[in-house]
Amino acid sequence: MAIEDDVVVVGGGIAGMATALSAAREGAQVRLLSHKESTLRHASGLIDVLGYADGLVADPFEAISGLPEEHPYRTVGEEGIRDGLDLLDSVTDYAGGHTDRNALVPTFGGRIKPTARYPKTSASGLASDDRDTLLVGFETVVDFDAPLAAERLSADVPFDARGVTVAFPGDFRTDARITRLAYALDENERIERTRNGISTSLPVRTALAERVEPHLGGAERVGFPAMLGEERPGEVIASLEAELGADVFEVPMGPPSLPGMRLETAFHDALKDEGVRTTSGNPVVDFEGDDELEAVVVERNGAEIPFYGDQFVLATGGLVGKGIDSTRERVSEPIFDCHVPAPEDRYDWSDPEAFGDHAFARFGVKTDDELRVLDADGEPEFDNLRAAGGVLGGYDFAAEKSGSGVSLSTGVVAGRIASEQVNVNP
Repeated sequence: MAIEDDVVVVGGGIAGMATALSAAREGAQVRLLSHKESTLRHASGLIDVLGYADGLVADPFEAISGLPEEHPYRTVGEEGIRDGLDLLDSVTDYAGGHTDRNALVPTFGGRIKPTARYPKTSASGLASDDRDTLLVGFETVVDFDAPLAAERLSADVPFDARGVTVAFPGDFRTDARITRLAYALDENERIERTRNGISTSLPVRTALAERVEPHLGGAERVGFPAMLGEERPGEVIASLEAELGADVFEVPMGPPSLPGMRLETAFHDALKDEGVRTTSGNPVVDFEGDDELEAVVVERNGAEIPFYGDQFVLATGGLVGKGIDSTRERVSEPIFDCHVPAPEDRYDWSDPEAFGDHAFARFGVKTDDELRVLDADGEPEFDNLRAAGGVLGGYDFAAEKSGSGVSLSTGVVAGRIASEQVNVNP
């Protein structure tokens, strides 16, 4: 029996989830196909709209008009970007929605990142706040060198930042995963402590505060690596603040990123609430259709299973996410073999300077004003195929710090248009 949906979204990252959620909220029956785990667990959990464009950007919306015509933001416009942020705000309780200006969030390397939305668990750590700060690292969390991060941070901020490394309390394995330590804080597990030959049992949050308190030295806020609970970080932070008498915040980390995992969970909950049907773990390997797509084909245990739909959205990511592929001869989109503009001479794909203007960073499919994917002649590859997120060309998300914003805005617009087309052509 054929599986039929109004809108089929290929790709389970933030662009795919935003697309699916947008289409479902417009009344469409949506299927989300995801091959691998979302890259959100490898991301900081921060939502960047536009951090850099010929320098640091204070207000992303003021900078949009200066972007190249081929940039996805020029396609969706300010309204699309705001709609993307509105969708995020409906899914999460992130901070930053009270202003158009970027917030300056310290990261685990001691650098400052301009970002449009950020978890409330990081709100007390903004670099625009002039209160003295203590950064706390743990001996077993080697990715966060708190003293080094504080030293770097001090060079760029108008407050005193100090760093200290302590042992995480309790008898945990030295190679314990961050998620294991976060779970202990979530549950406020009791640990054994021995002093003067006397063993006592106390909650791990209390024990952690006791380890940090001697190092406060008048600091009014304390930053920890972003592992203060996986499911109940607000509760963990409130407990530590009560114990320490100072504000507590999380410093965004690299993988595994608990803020990214929390964000993924929030989106999955929203998709479930809207009735989006999700199929994961198997790649899309083929398609059916000519001028219009009829189905995408998923490989499962050696069998090929078609998923039929009226409208389709490609949200498989860019070069990093394998949504765009390249050989020594050409650049391509691997599922539908969509056209990807690229210089004919491979030596023009990159710049000799490490931080130069690299063409490969902007590789991706080209679309029309309705985000339909275009062929080499500027005509739609398929009348009912749109694209969103990292698979789009014309922008450098790493240099601009714009990846999440592009994914949200183009996802919302692609999902809305796809749903409207279903309603127009029932």
